[in-house]
Amino acid sequence: MNGVMASDDPRTKSQTDPVNPSFAEALRVWLRIGLLSFGGPAGQIALMHRELVEQRRWISEARFLHALNYCMLLPGPEAQQLATYIGWLLHGWRGGIVAGVLFVVPGFLVILALAALYALYQETHWAEAIFFGLKAAVLAIVVEAVWRLGRRALKTRFSLAMAASAFGALFVFDAPFPLVVLLAGATGFAYARFAPAALTLQDAEPVQDAGGAYGASYVLRVIGLWGALWLAPFVLIVALAGYDNVFLSIAAFFSKMAVVTFGGAYAALAYVAQQAVETHQWLAPGEMLDGLALAETTPGPLLLVLTFVGFLAAFRNPLGLDPMLAGVLGAILTTWVTFAPCFLWIFLGAPFIERLRANKALANALGAVTAAVVGVILNLALWFAIHFLFGEIGSLKLGWAALPAPRWASLDVAALGLAAFALVALLRFKIGVPLTLCLCAIMGIALRWAVPASALGTSVVGN
Repeated sequence: MNGVMASDDPRTKSQTDPVNPSFAEALRVWLRIGLLSFGGPAGQIALMHRELVEQRRWISEARFLHALNYCMLLPGPEAQQLATYIGWLLHGWRGGIVAGVLFVVPGFLVILALAALYALYQETHWAEAIFFGLKAAVLAIVVEAVWRLGRRALKTRFSLAMAASAFGALFVFDAPFPLVVLLAGATGFAYARFAPAALTLQDAEPVQDAGGAYGASYVLRVIGLWGALWLAPFVLIVALAGYDNVFLSIAAFFSKMAVVTFGGAYAALAYVAQQAVETHQWLAPGEMLDGLALAETTPGPLLLVLTFVGFLAAFRNPLGLDPMLAGVLGAILTTWVTFAPCFLWIFLGAPFIERLRANKALANALGAVTAAVVGVILNLALWFAIHFLFGEIGSLKLGWAALPAPRWASLDVAALGLAAFALVALLRFKIGVPLTLCLCAIMGIALRWAVPASALGTSVVGN
């Protein structure tokens, strides 16, 4: 089923019409993007824009941004979904599948190997030192993400209020993440319809119909096919291992995550960190930072950190299997149930979203959602900071609210200094994520050699 390629936007026509690539040519470019997609969602989106809009002119600027706006409203990794959407625009279903799969597979293979090494050699001194440095860089990266997104999204009093409300609901009242997302979406929709001046307005774009037979039969086919692929592991697990096992827990948890975690990778990590660490106790807070550090240093979506989590969960609960085999199965299962729904969201919604590109209310509702995501990421940054910088963390009760209360005497000065260095490197000198990660890893090793392990605090690996 073919997607849509050309745009009738006069701004695009005044330059050069989009170029229609062959499928083989697109295949090579999607593989290139999958191998080079470092730097998190911002870097990956910038890479696709440079490769597809600026250099090759395969898609217009207006259509690229419209696709990105839709993907930002979806649960899951917006960069991978954007690749799937554009692949569908270029070559229909096969183009979307190839683009989405190649965006994930290279990073998955790398993170799988690193997770295995981590599980085997986590307790060695060199690994502790490297991850100590990487955690500092990851903390700076998340803080930089809050700053970057906040500057772009928080331009009105309404957007500031949305961000503050989302942060307070999560950090102060420990509100359920799905509830925060639903309330933000409902509020954004209401304001977009009844008080659009309160939002950061975007201009709607007159376009032609996307075309194609996308009626009820199309919807049923998409839901039937991708729903069956998504749920197939559940049937297989129950048939082979029954209901009470870690693999079914992994499949259920990450399937739920794929549905409720709106706002991109950083927003999703807040939910995963809370559930995987505190509820399921599959890993420690410090290990969640380790996984994010690995995902930051590899190509592909940052949500591949979930592959790391799934590996460790199964590795430590192997059900009589070899732990390494169990870990590999857990990683594959996690990746499958996390990314399979992404294809469902795109193939189900993209044809209709293309027809709504001129709907101003839909375009402006994104401002409210993006503003709330800033608060969600700020909550993630503060959660990571507290667990990385302090060795002892208590709880302060204030009526219905419960605030984390770190013991100031347990502050890890080395961790604070290294995180500050990483933040200055990113914001002031703009040296880039890969180089910052490498420098922090080297400095972590240097600190480990120069300072006794006890002086580095408990944040080296497992706080």
